[in-house]
Amino acid sequence: MRKSRVQRMVLATCLGSFLLVIFYFQSSLNPAAEDRILGTSWHGKSGRNPLQALYDSDQFEQSSVQATHQQRRDLLSSVCSRYTRKRRLLTRDDLRHLVVDDVHGLLYCYVPKVACTNWKRVMMVLTGQGKYRDPLEIPANEAHVSSNLRTLSEYSTPEINHRLRNYLKFIFVREPFERLVSAYRNKFTRRYNTAFHKRYGTKIIRRHRQEPSNEALERGDDVRFKEFVYYLLDPRTQVEEPFNEHWERVHSLCHPCIIHYDVVGKYETLAEDANYVLQLVGADASVKFPSSSKTTRTTDDMTAQFFKDISPFYQRRLFNLYKMDYLLFNYSIPSYLRLR
Repeated sequence: MRKSRVQRMVLATCLGSFLLVIFYFQSSLNPAAEDRILGTSWHGKSGRNPLQALYDSDQFEQSSVQATHQQRRDLLSSVCSRYTRKRRLLTRDDLRHLVVDDVHGLLYCYVPKVACTNWKRVMMVLTGQGKYRDPLEIPANEAHVSSNLRTLSEYSTPEINHRLRNYLKFIFVREPFERLVSAYRNKFTRRYNTAFHKRYGTKIIRRHRQEPSNEALERGDDVRFKEFVYYLLDPRTQVEEPFNEHWERVHSLCHPCIIHYDVVGKYETLAEDANYVLQLVGADASVKFPSSSKTTRTTDDMTAQFFKDISPFYQRRLFNLYKMDYLLFNYSIPSYLRLR
């Protein structure tokens, strides 16, 4: 009987270790000692880390950029307090989108379709120890090779906690439906995305198109936006598997009501906000965030055209699905929606 009880205790301990739970807690060590133990040293030219640079600047008269980011942080905190009744604990799986820069003390939560390719390029330059100098020299496909950048999920629990407390955490967001249409256009209207056509397109057509042709069922390369919306709202979709990261809600990818983000950048002010982050980390003046393409990007007017064929009933359901992203990041209800 006693042996059985001991075995159960050992099993429970193993399971507890496997199901990683991460807490924010105050360390009894001073920062220098903690750095030595955890093998981190990210103090820049001024001897300060980016987090210290950000909050030290708040002690003085704020510039318009600093004031804007303070307002974004305050709004995020307010909305989280209002809508999050029970704060859950982080798991290792929650940290897969947090890219780590141990050189400068940065955590970047990447959100697909919000300039994440260019941000990964910049992070490769920042962490590359001179291997890369110009972000645009890095091919887009290389920026998405997982081994080129470390994510927070790869670290031990003490190392994770240390970085969550001491690194500058930033995120870039975008108008939710504009991001959604951008994901649809990229993954379902480009002929080269055959992997998405096969995995998602064939399923969407099979379930949400009346009398599909055999070719459409086989290829999955002509998914209509309306069918994509039906797929997102189908109760079976998230039961079978989580949303793909390209159309998953930002609050589900980056957990902004659990992780305190110090900088919330926006796609609409991308150049200004990216420059602000690079200034905070003390990046070399030669490191520039790549300018975005103005010819192919999904705009608000383009998004409105895609929603013309979506009925008010489905517009409202889709808005409710992405509502938290609208609230958390202060985006207005699009004027083209017919929600009443």
